[in-house]
Amino acid sequence: MQIQTQYTYEKTWRTTKEEDLLRIIAEEVGDADPKGTLAYIKEAIKSGKVITVGSCRFREEKKEIAEGKNDK
Repeated sequence: MQIQTQYTYEKTWRTTKEEDLLRIIAEEVGDADPKGTLAYIKEAIKSGKVITVGSCRFREEKKEIAEGKNDK
């Protein structure tokens, strides 16, 4: 599962590595367990939700399927 992040002041979503996700979560929630929070985020975004933690939003990367573009 690829996770994308977006800070509230940004307009674009970025695919983010798990180690960076843990760093972002640690910065946003302070003393809370970053791994536990990440596990919650992963479970919640499976249904297409966007989860906000502090000033950062998280979502599952959208896979766009190019229908008919490879057909000749």
